[in-house]
Amino acid sequence: MPHSRPLSRLRASLILLLVSFIWGSAFVAQKTAFDAVEGATAPALGPLAFTGARFLLGALVVLPFALRENRQARSRGAPGAGLLAIFCGIGAVLFAASFTQQLGIIGTSVTNAGFLTALYVPLVPVVALVIFRQSVRKMIWPGAAGCLAGLWLLTGAATNGLSALTAGDLWVLVGALFWAFHVTVVGVMATRSGRPLTLAAAQFLTCGVLGWAGAFAFETPTLAGMAAIAPEIAYAGILSVGVAFTLQVVAQRHTHPAAAAIILSMEMVFASLAAVVVLGERLSGVQWLGAGLILASIIAVESAAALGDRRRGAAGALTP
Repeated sequence: MPHSRPLSRLRASLILLLVSFIWGSAFVAQKTAFDAVEGATAPALGPLAFTGARFLLGALVVLPFALRENRQARSRGAPGAGLLAIFCGIGAVLFAASFTQQLGIIGTSVTNAGFLTALYVPLVPVVALVIFRQSVRKMIWPGAAGCLAGLWLLTGAATNGLSALTAGDLWVLVGALFWAFHVTVVGVMATRSGRPLTLAAAQFLTCGVLGWAGAFAFETPTLAGMAAIAPEIAYAGILSVGVAFTLQVVAQRHTHPAAAAIILSMEMVFASLAAVVVLGERLSGVQWLGAGLILASIIAVESAAALGDRRRGAAGALTP
């Protein structure tokens, strides 16, 4: 998705805000998709089939931009088999993250799913430390503790004990771990490969194929089932997977990564607002406190990262 002139920082931030809105509101589509197909008048379409459908659709959206990206990168040659294998491996991680998230959304509220998924933001540097041996800023640890405390309040465990944690909450938490690993690996490979859109298309295609393979093995997908939730598949596939990811790639070229992460963390806020408006979900005062604590922890972690980068940049500029 080329641009004739660079985006201003303000426009890039507004685009990222749009991305977070699309992703947050997609939680409602993911929830209502399952509710619709489980009704007495509609055939079943399970989470594997839904995951496969939305990501294959997203791959079709990104594919033209990926092909153009490779045409413009002819001087570097076509991506090798090894690189494509890595991209497909990232797609397998994406499948694990998306499927466990979708499985969790079935058994919990959209609000809980949105906020619990957002735990991947402070988890990313932890994954980077444990797996990739990258240094972690000191602010990460109190931020992670704040997120865990917020999680305790949000899920109702603070008032009802651990029994308040539903199976859906736990699946979403597993998904957050996969999302943290996925975001970390994508950040590394998109930079090293110089082919972010090719990476996007390959991982979406892999995720879609794995979803359909699992669906035909463990579910009974039907065309009637797909037709019953066509709007949800279209929204989650075209907008959430295809359009939003492409816009994210374009916008993040023109803004600071930490600033982008802060804006994208608004995804969970939009998920809650969409659930209130569309589904009529409600949060108790304690749950609002937990949600606010998670959001505050995420913003504190990312703000500290941005401040540290600015200080290092200023020090570097003064160094002869």
